[in-house]
Amino acid sequence: MTLNEEIKALCLGAKEASLKIGLASSEERNNLLTTISENLKKNYEAIIEANKIDLAKAKENGIADAMLDRLMLNKDRIYAISDAIMQIVNLPDPLDKCEINTRPNGLVIENHRVPIGVVGMIYEARPNVTPDAATLCLKSGNAVVLRGGKEAINSNKCMVKLIGDSLEACGFDRRTVSLIENTTRDSANELMSMRGYIDVLIPRGGKGLIKNVVESSRVPVIETGAGNCHLYVDESADIEMALKVALNAKCQRPSVCNAIETILVHKAVANEFLPKFYEMTRKFSLEFRGCEKSLDILPGISLATDEDYNTEYDDYIVSVKVVSDVYEAVEHIRKYSTGHSEAIITKNQENADYFTKAIDSCALYVNASTRFTDGGEFGLGAEIGISTQKLHVRGPMGLSALTTQKYIIKGEGQIR
Repeated sequence: MTLNEEIKALCLGAKEASLKIGLASSEERNNLLTTISENLKKNYEAIIEANKIDLAKAKENGIADAMLDRLMLNKDRIYAISDAIMQIVNLPDPLDKCEINTRPNGLVIENHRVPIGVVGMIYEARPNVTPDAATLCLKSGNAVVLRGGKEAINSNKCMVKLIGDSLEACGFDRRTVSLIENTTRDSANELMSMRGYIDVLIPRGGKGLIKNVVESSRVPVIETGAGNCHLYVDESADIEMALKVALNAKCQRPSVCNAIETILVHKAVANEFLPKFYEMTRKFSLEFRGCEKSLDILPGISLATDEDYNTEYDDYIVSVKVVSDVYEAVEHIRKYSTGHSEAIITKNQENADYFTKAIDSCALYVNASTRFTDGGEFGLGAEIGISTQKLHVRGPMGLSALTTQKYIIKGEGQIR
């Protein structure tokens, strides 16, 4: 069997399996998710053993420590994944919400929320995406075909097997959640060609992956954004707040897409903020790359290039720039942002309003960390991705983002 035939068979199986999950009651779908949650917890040791293989291979390949953290699963993280699934169980059913409009001619037009059908996912080294994506799709009545990265293949195989066992235990077809085990670029390209078999493709990962999927896919794509995120420290900022927020947004977990990559500092507070922030980050060995004005304040750091300001590092590296006002900060962000998350620390309401109105990103923060751009933190349960496009859905994508609409029109013989 060729790779094309193999992936087409998986997608066809998902399409066939999608009917039953799409027709399942809210109670049946919630029971399925509860079973998956319990099964992951019960088998956490098997997941950890599979994950150890992935971690060992990643270390052999010289993967950076921040990315190893992204890849690593332990008991606490598996239990957190399981608990997040139960949060999804407790969310309202996104399906079969109905708006009714009765026309003057007596036609009753019903607008129903329904599953999209078959969702395809292409993602990289984060194994938690596997249960997040699977359970969000199942709760919303969809089948899903998963294509994760080579770094997490053993973790993903283990978890998809456990999800498949749960599907069968609850009377569903295990093909409702499928994993493409071939992790070469060819398998991603084949999945992108499966128009007619999958209904939407969602890429989740770095800028290169997302760009390739958006430009190459024959299947409709929901574009999830790389996270070149910014923090602007305004002239009126509470410096202690700015330091606390910057440390959290950059260093708490630098490998995730809602971590900041560039800090812009008003020239009036740069001499106070930058040295204090530099000292706070020595325990993380955070590398600084800055503009010429930043180098005058922090002489030992590297000079930032245009490429630096355009880079999502996903690592303990930060770009800094001293700016003259909020307008220069906004101009910089509009030039380099990927449309994900940006923050301003300020006491000036006028500057806060300008910042939030002038920047066209999906999440804008005033006096808070960008690390909150997350489906769970937004009350959506887990997320399948963070969309930076403007059609269909924008921002963290929860259950409603995985549904579409269907019109049912009821009449009594009306003709036009």
